Parts: sequence; C-alpha cells; structure tokens
Amino acid sequence: MSYFDMASAAPLHPVARQAMIAALDEGWADPARLYREGRRARLLLDAAREAAAEAVGCRPDELVFTPSGTHAVHSAVSGAMAGRRRTGRQVVVSAVEHSSVLHAAQAYEQVTVGVDRSGLVAADDVRAALRPDTALVCLQSANHEVGTVQPVAEVAAVCRAAGVPLLVDAAQSLGWGPVEGDWSLLTASAHKWGGPPGVGLLAVRKGTRFAPQGPADERESGRAPGFENLPAIVAAAASLRAVREEAEREAARLSVLVDRIRARVPRLVPDVEVVGHGTLRLPHLVTFSCLYVDGEALLTGLDRAGFSVSSGSSCTSSTLTPSHVLKAMGVLSEGNVRVSLPPGTVAEDVEGFLDVLPGVVAEVRSALGAPAGGAIPDPGTAADSGAPGEAATEAGSDPATALVVDSLGTLCPIPVIDLARVIGDVPVGGLVTVLSDDEAARLDIPAWCAMREQEYVGERPAERGTAYTVRRRV
Repeated sequence: MSYFDMASAAPLHPVARQAMIAALDEGWADPARLYREGRRARLLLDAAREAAAEAVGCRPDELVFTPSGTHAVHSAVSGAMAGRRRTGRQVVVSAVEHSSVLHAAQAYEQVTVGVDRSGLVAADDVRAALRPDTALVCLQSANHEVGTVQPVAEVAAVCRAAGVPLLVDAAQSLGWGPVEGDWSLLTASAHKWGGPPGVGLLAVRKGTRFAPQGPADERESGRAPGFENLPAIVAAAASLRAVREEAEREAARLSVLVDRIRARVPRLVPDVEVVGHGTLRLPHLVTFSCLYVDGEALLTGLDRAGFSVSSGSSCTSSTLTPSHVLKAMGVLSEGNVRVSLPPGTVAEDVEGFLDVLPGVVAEVRSALGAPAGGAIPDPGTAADSGAPGEAATEAGSDPATALVVDSLGTLCPIPVIDLARVIGDVPVGGLVTVLSDDEAARLDIPAWCAMREQEYVGERPAERGTAYTVRRRV
C-alpha cells in the first residue's frame, strides 16, 4: 500500500516517536511547578520552544504551542483583530486560504483577493484591497490543494509599508523550510510534517498588536489556555528539526518524481487537466482533474489498487459543493486527484501509480457511460452512449431556441457527460443548454468548454436550477 496523502497528515516521524516516548517518562509533571519534576518538565518545554522557534525564524518568547493548527489560526485572527480594533474590522484574505482561515475571517468584514488560474495571488491585488480600516491580511505560504507557493515576502513588504500585520498559514510549507518575508503572525500544525496530531504553533512577532480572546490563562503567554501536552510538544519540535535536516535532499528527490507525474498523467489518461503552478509549487505535491469521472469512485478505485490519495472534488466532500480553491482558480473540479508524496517515496511507487491510474479512470468512466475520446462528432453521427435529457427545441443561435438537456437531480460529472453526449448533435454555431441544480456545474461546464475549445455563453436562472448555455465552435 502506497500512502500518497502527505498534505492531509504525515506518518509519524521516527524521531517524533522516540521523543514522545522519552517525554512520557521525563515530562509528565507540571512545568509551572518549582519542584524537581516540574523543573525537568520546564526544561523540556523550553527546549522544544527554542527548537520550534529556530525552525520558524522567530524568538522563543514569540512562539506558543496550541492544541491544533486550527486553534492557532482562530487564535491568531481573533487576537490580531482585537489588538487592532481601533483600526477597523476589515480582514483581507486570498480566495484559496484554508477553510480554518476563511471561517475565522467570517466574524469580520471579509474582503477576498482572487487568484489566477494557477492559484497564485498577486501582491498588487493585495495592495489594491487595503483600506484605512484594514486590520489584518491573511495569506497562506503554500496551497493545501494544488501546492502553489504564494509570494509571501512580496505581500509582507506591501503590508509592512501600509502598517498592516500579515498572518501566514504555514501548515503546508513549514516542514520544507522557513517562511521568508517580514510577516507578523504565523501558524502551523505538527501533523503536517510528521509530528503528532494535536499540536499547533502560533508565532506573534514583537511589535504586533495582539489581544488574546477568551478567559485569561497563565499558560503559554495567555494565548493557549490549558495544561500543555508536553510529550506531544516535544515530539513535534523534535520531528520538525529532523525533517528540516532532510528537507533539501528530499525536496530535490521528490520534485523529480512529481515532475514525472505532471508530465505523464496527461499522456496516459485522455481529458486530464493538471492544476497548480508549474514551478512555484511544493516539491512533493501534484493535483490533476479528470473529465467525466466521479471523484469518490476514482479515489475508491485507486484505494483498491493500493494507493491512498485525496481530492478537492465536490463529489468527495461532505458538503457536495465544489472545492473553493478549484472554484477560485476556475479549473475543472470533477475527478480531482491530489497526490502528495511522503519522504522516502521511491520511483517504483510512482511507476506503480502511473501503471494503475489509466485503468481505474477508464473503469469509472465506463460505469458512468462517459463518451470515449475527445473528438466531437459531426451532427447526425454522434454515438448514442446514454440517455441524456430530451431536446426541447431545435438548436439555433438564440439561447431560447437551443437544444436543452435536462440534468436536474444529478451530480457531477453527469451534467458534463450529458453535454458531451449531445454537443455533436448541433451544427457549428449551434447552442446546447444544460439544466442543472448541482453547484459543481457552475465550475465544470465552463472548464469543459475551455478544454474542448467550445464557447461558454453563460448561465441564467431556470424554473428549477440553472441553465448553462454552450455554443459549438469546433
């Protein structure tokens, strides 16, 4: 079994295991007490803080340990906003931030900065979003779904010039290296780099206005109340130091394997879009989306074949809504696969994945009755490969007289499959309108048009759901 979901949770690093076992024997006492056992626990806690601060690039007294990365994010946003409450309530976020950041920002006046098709934020767009009442800017160091590395140093310079603090979510990148730039606050989560779950980091640099929210507590500078999980904290710091020592070598090695996946998947599997930035990306992560594929079925098939991967597809989420990251990028969401390689992955593992992927995709497409191949047949010669919605009218150039396909009540990728089945039934210049009540269609139908060189005319409300109109161009 090959575990390819490092971006969700990394396997426990051997150093973390050793450190945790040792700390269970030596660090069980209250580090706030002055007796021998308490002093011993305090030494372990201080050493862990110094090691983590060195990896982050801050002073030890600027860093606290929290019960999770999400807790660190929520504390960072609420504390920073409270510290600058006289400035205003506006918080600027990128459209591809982790949900923990977006949820925390919803309590304030949230302004969202868009990204390009690779998921990259432009520093000029952040500058344009700043106002006199902007209290905080939030920007991830690297995206959790597609791996795009953000221009943190450039955005930090913009924020510093405007006198606005920058909060960096470094959960995905901290194991690979420190975050560059003059940021003000930083958060991270130990289980992303091989530490134990339940340990987060929150760094607040000196000079940053910060007012911890919630009941006062004497532990962790009042920023993370409760008794410290010292064995887990020691393990988190030890593993962070260990992975950093291996990071440069592993990054170079895994990047070669990721390049192999990025290059070969589109050649092995038809109708695939590799998403994310081609060069400004994490070394171990690659994401691609497959047309005419149900994401959950694809991941289940890969799991049966021995490969554990994840997805940002709407069809694999509990909410059945498109990934906000893929939606912001304007790329295909259906059949989305994220491969994130853990340290130690070898070429044979990747070759095994590339060997089984085409067959699994073909099997899922066949089960859904998806059209074979990418060519669009001429009118009157399209193969009847299923039962799309009946045409309401003859296809013309007016959306009101377009061929209409009823895909109401179906989920991705069925509306796109229905569109692909009938597009060949209209002449060049003719229109097809797909009726759908699946939110993913708003993203996937325009993405299909871009991949198939068709013209996306637009959408309009329908009696039920939404009508998406496409003009045949080739």
